[in-house]
Amino acid sequence: MPVDARSPAGAETDPVALTQALIRCPSVTPDEGGALTLLEGMLTEAGFTCTRVDRNGTSNLFARWGLKGANRSFGFNGHTDVVPVGDEAAWTHGPFSGDIDAEGVLWGRGATDMKSGVAAFVAAAIDFVQTTPPDGAVILTLTGDEEGPALDGTTALLDWMQDNGEAMTDCLVGEPTCPEVMGDMMKIGRRGSMNAHFTVTGKQGHSAYPHRALNPLPAMARLMDRLASETLDEGTDHFDASTLAVVTIDTGNPATNVIPAQCRSTVNVRFNDTHTGASLSAWMQREAQQIATAFGVKVEMEVKISGEAFLTPPGPLSELIAKSVTAETGVTPELSTSGGTSDARFVQHHCPVVEFGLVGKTMHQVDERIETEQITQLKRIYSRILADYFA
Repeated sequence: MPVDARSPAGAETDPVALTQALIRCPSVTPDEGGALTLLEGMLTEAGFTCTRVDRNGTSNLFARWGLKGANRSFGFNGHTDVVPVGDEAAWTHGPFSGDIDAEGVLWGRGATDMKSGVAAFVAAAIDFVQTTPPDGAVILTLTGDEEGPALDGTTALLDWMQDNGEAMTDCLVGEPTCPEVMGDMMKIGRRGSMNAHFTVTGKQGHSAYPHRALNPLPAMARLMDRLASETLDEGTDHFDASTLAVVTIDTGNPATNVIPAQCRSTVNVRFNDTHTGASLSAWMQREAQQIATAFGVKVEMEVKISGEAFLTPPGPLSELIAKSVTAETGVTPELSTSGGTSDARFVQHHCPVVEFGLVGKTMHQVDERIETEQITQLKRIYSRILADYFA
């Protein structure tokens, strides 16, 4: 899809026009929708070496300006896939329209999360390397699998980089991080996230003769109460206290005169760096075994860990980004680890990583939208980061 993202003077890449073009690519996970193809064409024309790193049907793009193995390289990471649009009829503007209204607000799925962020760092990178060629490399890693399973997106890019001798010295993930106003928050880490699925098996029977059955529900209720009542920790210097939420308890039993044979439940744990997924799994397994012994039932547990907690300690990278944010917005960003997971959880194994992007109030909502001035401002922040990093 062609895109004219140049200003009338032809001197700068317009991140707003690029955001519009990306929104018009219907890249709902797992569809690429033309978004990465569009960016590959732009970046190649600007002198970047581009490689598609597709894996298992997931589209990914690696782009580097500068020499492979440069003495230092600054990386940006982001995604062009978006969540489903929901009720399309409920949108004020079409979800893939990229319309800009009279108030200067850009509408469409991905306007906030995060085609705008991708457009801002792509525009900043293109202009920077053409006007101020750095002593080093600028690397962009772009995935189409952040909103989905995240098994073959950024992880595939990082695996390919390791196999091919490519590396980022530092990385900025362009996710929307600001809760209220532009510049008020950046992420220096993320909590870990995991789900644990429990199945308690007893013996079915008539509810009038409970002594002839083995009811799994009291055992499950006791187990869920014990897990939810536990104080996991009091928080740390950079993290809030860890939390465990019971999100479902199900028997699938429509009858009132039958004690069911099985009951299932799921808990979601968001945890800080005092724990690991393995340590929390071991604790829940011990609790489950105690309940199984006490009630004479069988308890099975299946765990899926979405990501471990991590922290990039405050230092040169966070200071560089905070300085640039303050210079362009007049706001000093809070260093936070709040929110859900992001692909920074994968990048942190490769190099120091910090996240900074737009105000995220409407992400994933019907009528997702963003002020165009924020996109322009974000490009200026990213441009300043690159200039100061290589100065």
